Amino acid sequence: MTEKREKVLIVDDERFYIDVLVDLLKDDYALVIAKNGAQALERMHDDPSPDLVLLDVILPDMDGYEVCRRIKAENGLPPVPVIFLTVKSDVDDEIRGFELGAADYITKPMSPPIVKARVATQLALKRGCEALLQHNQLLEERVRERTREIAQTQDVAIFCLASLAETRDNETGNHIRRTQNYVRLLAEHLKDKKGFREVLDEDFIELLFKSAPLHDIGKVGVPDHILLKPGPLSREEWMEMKRHTLYGKQAIERSEEDFGTTTFLHIAKEIAYSHHEKWDGSGYPLGLKGADIPVAGRLMALADVYDALISRRVYKVAFPHEQAVGMIVAERGRHFDPDVTDAFVVLQNDFHEISKRYAD
Repeated sequence: MTEKREKVLIVDDERFYIDVLVDLLKDDYALVIAKNGAQALERMHDDPSPDLVLLDVILPDMDGYEVCRRIKAENGLPPVPVIFLTVKSDVDDEIRGFELGAADYITKPMSPPIVKARVATQLALKRGCEALLQHNQLLEERVRERTREIAQTQDVAIFCLASLAETRDNETGNHIRRTQNYVRLLAEHLKDKKGFREVLDEDFIELLFKSAPLHDIGKVGVPDHILLKPGPLSREEWMEMKRHTLYGKQAIERSEEDFGTTTFLHIAKEIAYSHHEKWDGSGYPLGLKGADIPVAGRLMALADVYDALISRRVYKVAFPHEQAVGMIVAERGRHFDPDVTDAFVVLQNDFHEISKRYAD
């Protein structure tokens, strides 16, 4: 199979110079001729397009500088090299050409060895640029693929870890799916509202979605006889149950000590430690009040309670969606942030759809 030859566009309105260049280059390259600037720009759109342009400065319709400017403006990367052909030797003209993106100058009358050498050099440079660009694109794709693999592995690890914690409480992986989708739904609705827009950008919301499954990771530290008890907890048992927020925070802090902190771990820690705080300050573990409760914790608080209400537990039956909505609205300004509660009311049908999509 014959190797495809590189294409050179010769732009000149003088037949003599066209014949000279064709005679010099025809054995090594595929040649295309244009006799004015308009034709040259038209030839640039041929398929395949030229790999190099030999461009006379003086043309009948527009000068070579304007042709060069348009070629550089229209073409992508790597750029098509342009070598000016000129009878001028003025330094200012050469500077102007280089500023427009010219790769080189050849002075008329032309020296055949110089023409062949400079054409070959510029085409070699273009091949090198193309090879480097392709190599960089390949590396970028490999990095993207590797990043996707790492992110997927992290998601699987987080989900499996969270599922282990939830199954100890007779809950399922679908509880994780539901609550993380509730949280993202609330965050997307509130992201432009004052008091939330300062926190809820797209990156934060994505990390919030990914870290939400770890909200009850601390349950692994609660003994089974307390965690699975079907009846009311004693005061001592309840105090131990509430410590799951501390256990979750400490587990994440140990990870930070070993591997360094990230925004993801910071959000996960906030959720694990603060999702049982209440707007009126009556929650635990710190009794935080109002806006002192991290946004992530406020969102998780409502999402977690709604899912607990509509789900069957060893100590309760599942409430219908409508009843659960009423119970949450009744806690507006007490258990829940008023703005988060109002968002929930607007989104209640979407919550119901999520609960059915990921039903146990």
